[in-house]
Amino acid sequence: MAPRRQCEFQLLRYVPDAVRNEFVHIGVILREPGGSDPVQVRFTRDWRRVRCLDPEADTAMLEGMETELRRVLSEEPDGRIKKILDESLSLNVQMTEPKAYLAESLPAGVEELMRLYVEPPKRERETKLRGRAAIQAEMRGHFEHAGVWDLMRKQIRASQYTRPGDPLRIDAGYRPNGVIRMFHAVSLEPGVEMAKVLAFSAAGLRAGVERVEKAELELTAIIEPAVKVGATDDEPERLELYRFGIETMEEHRIRVLTTTELVGVAETARRELRVG
Repeated sequence: MAPRRQCEFQLLRYVPDAVRNEFVHIGVILREPGGSDPVQVRFTRDWRRVRCLDPEADTAMLEGMETELRRVLSEEPDGRIKKILDESLSLNVQMTEPKAYLAESLPAGVEELMRLYVEPPKRERETKLRGRAAIQAEMRGHFEHAGVWDLMRKQIRASQYTRPGDPLRIDAGYRPNGVIRMFHAVSLEPGVEMAKVLAFSAAGLRAGVERVEKAELELTAIIEPAVKVGATDDEPERLELYRFGIETMEEHRIRVLTTTELVGVAETARRELRVG
């Protein structure tokens, strides 16, 4: 067995109110001082505990922070982590002091530390994600597996393409060449409202992308398979709503795919972004 490596780790925690000092651990930084391996940065994929502590938490900002922090640390591997974090993190995110840790490897170590300090207990994990959150988790998982998640834009503000005040944020996207591909999770489980919002926004978003980016927009909605939302012949009303949601989006030139097709979507992104 290979000897364990002398490392140090720090926990990142979300603190919505500094006076009350209530917090939730959201991520881990693991590094080997003097080592050649890149610093490991990992944030949680399950934001339910954060939302329980602070229903107004901007989890999109926190997700984007992970990507930015990993990028900065990869560019400045020998830089002072504290300085980088002070410049990169929100006032609601704090970092613990470094602690020693013996790791078989940095990737294995960060997995173990996430299980010990960040991920919810097993009884909490048993409550499965549903609706849009479940679709978003599947999207991210497939893009991460393909190695492209960190190369993609996240939480794309529609207002930069439509007009100020537009609250819509598209989940993720990338630009391979003269086209911009955007992907948005749309759950049809609670009804067709999400589909109608995206359909209403599509034309303005497409025109704005052409004006600002000088590129064509391919907008894709990722939805649940019909059976997952009970849209079957045994439930004709639910099936009718499900079909209406799909047709409404397709009428506005939105490509509609289910989560079962994400493997192909992620593989296309991997190929277009020239990963691996």
